[in-house]
Amino acid sequence: MRTRDGLIKMLGLCLLAGVLVAGILFPVVGAAGVISNQASDTVESMSSDLADEPPPLVTTITDRDGKPIATLYSQYRIPTKPDQISDAMKWALISVEDRRFYEHHGVDWRGTLRAAISNSSGGDTQGASTLTQQYVKNYLINVTYRDDKLGQQRAQEQTIARKIKEARIAIQLETKMSKEEILAGYLNVVEFSRQIYGVGAAARAYFDTTADKLTVSQAAMLAGMVNNPAVNDPWNNPERATERRNSVLDRMVDNLKLSREDADRLKKEPLGVVPDGPNKSAANCVGAGPENGFFCQYVEDYLLEAGMSKDDLYSGGYTVRTTMDGRANHLAKQSAEEQVRKDQENVANTLSLIRPGKDRHEVIALAANRDYGPDASAGQTEFALPSEIANVTGVGSSYKIFTAAAALERKVLGIYDSIDVPNFYTSRVFIGGPEGCPIVAPNTTAYCLGNASEGSGGRMSLQQALATSPNTAFVMLEEQAGMRSVVDMASRLGLRKTMASNAANGGTPDPNAESAEARQTQTEWFGPKANSPGLGAFTLGVSPTSGLEMANVAATIMSGGVWCPPTPLMQVTDRNGNPYPIKEEPCEQAVPEGLANTLAVGMSKDDQAGGTSAAAAAAANWTRPMIGKTGTTQVNGSAAFIGATPQLAGAAMVFRPDYPNGGLIDGGPGNVYAVEGANSTGNMFGGRTPARTWFGAVSKILEGQPALPLPRSDPQYERARG
Repeated sequence: MRTRDGLIKMLGLCLLAGVLVAGILFPVVGAAGVISNQASDTVESMSSDLADEPPPLVTTITDRDGKPIATLYSQYRIPTKPDQISDAMKWALISVEDRRFYEHHGVDWRGTLRAAISNSSGGDTQGASTLTQQYVKNYLINVTYRDDKLGQQRAQEQTIARKIKEARIAIQLETKMSKEEILAGYLNVVEFSRQIYGVGAAARAYFDTTADKLTVSQAAMLAGMVNNPAVNDPWNNPERATERRNSVLDRMVDNLKLSREDADRLKKEPLGVVPDGPNKSAANCVGAGPENGFFCQYVEDYLLEAGMSKDDLYSGGYTVRTTMDGRANHLAKQSAEEQVRKDQENVANTLSLIRPGKDRHEVIALAANRDYGPDASAGQTEFALPSEIANVTGVGSSYKIFTAAAALERKVLGIYDSIDVPNFYTSRVFIGGPEGCPIVAPNTTAYCLGNASEGSGGRMSLQQALATSPNTAFVMLEEQAGMRSVVDMASRLGLRKTMASNAANGGTPDPNAESAEARQTQTEWFGPKANSPGLGAFTLGVSPTSGLEMANVAATIMSGGVWCPPTPLMQVTDRNGNPYPIKEEPCEQAVPEGLANTLAVGMSKDDQAGGTSAAAAAAANWTRPMIGKTGTTQVNGSAAFIGATPQLAGAAMVFRPDYPNGGLIDGGPGNVYAVEGANSTGNMFGGRTPARTWFGAVSKILEGQPALPLPRSDPQYERARG
């Protein structure tokens, strides 16, 4: 009975083989001929892709000097040419996967029949796919359909149609590629484990060597992994990996590529893989390390915003040479940590640095006291603290830069003109003040405020006001310049993403106010020209803001009013070394050069006696000409310092990233902490931790460089009043 069943199975297999041959070699005639011709076109196209299209490669991020700092990839792969793969590796693979590789033309009919007989007679289950066919399948899974789960399933389904297509592609492929090219192609595409693809990466990751130096034992282990990488992983399953390696050594003996004596000797050797997991870099910006990770993250974000897809970035094999200055980034990180410990709970201290210029604004450093990384318990974070818009904080009175610039442009006053500085002020334009402000309509209060300290009443020049930062004077300037001009100036000078993301305007008058009384109140208090799309507190910097964009504001001022995107890119090249164009926004003259130069002169007194950053500047022995502006938010919960010289612009920010409500205490360098309680008040100011961070880094970065003068002011912006 068993013999009879076996004969029936054999007859069925012969018929099946006939169908396979017919499907591979002969197109169907008649109406189905069109379908067959289309299938033939698909086969031709697929075989051409395998012959010509390279697999995913690792993208490398470097600093400005070309030193690698990180790798981005979905598949860790080091491409290797046929002559860069050891003979031991080639013969180990052929011996275990396709011993007649050099005899067939893509499909091994003898092997197919042998496997069919063994499988039908109850013997060991055997595969019949050649290395060429396996190359086709691995290419489809790991290249063509690497992000398509359904496509991957179709490439592996056990159907006659799939087998026919795979066989036809394999036969076609053998007419386009040499055996050595097919073998190398397979060894470049095949998956091992742990995101490791291809023999070049496997040699590095498992044995810290190169593919051309793989020994027989190493090659046997790798060849034994390919049919089930996870199961044969040498770190997770060393016994299974050893058993599989030894099986490959036996196959090499059978294939007359290794003596029995050598095989037995090699079987006694340990696997020899590197300890503690694969020797490969991280697959994302975590690999840049705690110091350079924030810069790497900004590079990735910048490229994605410029139109590159994440799949392309992580598989294109690009080399991205960035503008990062390794020394400057290290000094920035060092200064940020000197002021605030990296493990300090709920306190982030950041520094963003940009090189000004009229044709480029190059970002050279992005640092924070916290380390970049995934371990939150160690105080690490993967949130781009120095460059992203921190949704929990503002930069305080640093926004007074925009009020001053708008007032200069609208000729409200000049930089040397005097303005009133009352200790307390109630606005006749803005509403929505805190409790205690005058009530001007039912449920509506005027906007009123005082200065941070008493004794600042009287009059002073706009230049002196920028250095001492009286709140009342700048709210009065907002009224005169018009909020629309002030808000627009913030965007023009550099807060492009910040303003687009949240308008940073503190709210707008509601044209759909429910009551006639409310509408009348808005008309009266916002003025007949509806010139105030924001609240009076805008100039006090209460809105979420990007530290990097504030640094770029300083760069724009020091570049004669020319705004450029804060670029992290020097050059991007593709896998073949050819330049790859990245579409970046063009530079533009954001404000007249004379206005920018005059504003720079107006901001030139902050580091001097009486200025809000004078103490920090003196502690750093600072003597260079510079511009500067401090800022502090309500209850001293965040603060900032924006400063620049002709060579370098930057912004330092300290804030509460996790629980934003509450104050910060500055007890000196290394002793900064968040006060418990949502309504708690601290003693933090922009002239303390942020200014010390800025001066501590920039003074060292600029060592050995000349102290360049600031630009001269333009007479038309010096005085607007007689």
